[in-house]
Amino acid sequence: MFIIGLIIAGLIIGALGRLVHPGADPMPIWLTIAIGIAASLIAGILIGGILGFILAVVIAAVLVGVVGNMRRGRGLHV
Repeated sequence: MFIIGLIIAGLIIGALGRLVHPGADPMPIWLTIAIGIAASLIAGILIGGILGFILAVVIAAVLVGVVGNMRRGRGLHV
């Protein structure tokens, strides 16, 4: 049940990570949500609680920026 809760939180975290990252985003929304789920699982398992949620948003925002820049650099606009 804990993992399912983290996945649901990851959906929200993915959306927040996309909102925190400024400018145009070349990634599709499904990739942003997948990053949010991954960030939620990592932070939730390692830390948990509200601090884990905040850390997950930060991780998601950073990953959205990194993956977005990699996609932008390679010309893989979707």
